[in-house]
Amino acid sequence: MSQENLATGQTKETMEEKTKKPKKGIIIGGVVGLVIALGVIFYAMNAGKEETDNAQLDANIVPIRASVAGYIDKVLFKDNEHVKKGQVLIQFDTIDLKTKVAQAEAALENAMANLAASKNTANSASQNAGASAMNSVAVEQNIGASKAKMQKAEDDFKRISNMFKAKAATQAQLDAAKADLDVTKAQYDAAVDQFKSSQAQAGGIQSQAEAQHSQIKLAEALVKQREAELVLAKTQLRYGTVVAPCDGIVTKRSVEPGQYLLIGQPLASVVDNENLWITANFKETQMLKMKPGQEVSIKLDAYPGLVLKGNVDSYIGATGAKFSLLPPDNATGNFVKITQRVPVKISLKELPEDFKDKLFPGLSAFVEVKIK
Repeated sequence: MSQENLATGQTKETMEEKTKKPKKGIIIGGVVGLVIALGVIFYAMNAGKEETDNAQLDANIVPIRASVAGYIDKVLFKDNEHVKKGQVLIQFDTIDLKTKVAQAEAALENAMANLAASKNTANSASQNAGASAMNSVAVEQNIGASKAKMQKAEDDFKRISNMFKAKAATQAQLDAAKADLDVTKAQYDAAVDQFKSSQAQAGGIQSQAEAQHSQIKLAEALVKQREAELVLAKTQLRYGTVVAPCDGIVTKRSVEPGQYLLIGQPLASVVDNENLWITANFKETQMLKMKPGQEVSIKLDAYPGLVLKGNVDSYIGATGAKFSLLPPDNATGNFVKITQRVPVKISLKELPEDFKDKLFPGLSAFVEVKIK
């Protein structure tokens, strides 16, 4: 090969290398730019939201317990059955309970009759006390009349005594005046004694009347007691019919007909799946811009294609660790800082009709809160 051809070949290779280098630089620059652009887009999409997969569907689970002791007559539901509020679930044997109601009604009627009798007796005693007081007043007036007669007899006796000394009156007149004075004194003393007796009698009758009025209070208290016993008996009879406390699914049935139950013994549980919400446990570092009312997007692991909408409702009053059975004690020397979780209640908007019977408390969820 000549030197001229060799020089020409080297020149071509050098030009090709120079052409390839700019192309590689453009490709690398384009890739870097694309990565930066994707990062910016991802940041922009996620900067306005907080998310967590530490969340689950929640609902009220109402335990049903026996409020009376007795035998089960009927069990009117199947396990995991949908029920309506007020629907009869369990019927106790209520013969004894009905008997207690009848006894309480009879006792109340008897107490009311005793109250009426006590009132009548007290009214009669009050009337007798009033009559006795009036009689005492009349006797007291007799004392005044007797005293006036006695005073006149004393004056007459003094006058006749003076006349007798002056030989102006006879011995018979003096004796008659003395006898009249003695009679009026005796009448006065009798009137005083009668007044004292009437006063004592009036006081005794008045005391009896007061005692009868006290009996009225006792009778009224007994009536209230019997009324309370009747209310209790009727309440226990009502508890003999166990009804659903809410709409939902009744589950964990633990009773059978003929079984004897004690007060407080569990019967079943009703899951209120008509009122659902989400409990999401966010990190404490995510709580800065989160506020009640913000929109939330929810996805359930059980139904990947289902997206639910909701709103931040409220914060539970403490971190999840504080509600644990053994809360951590950070006062010890072996302290390790751990990011805490704050439970947040998220209310759900209207649920799809096709999924209302398929949503159960405890289902795992992924939530995104729009904080901007």
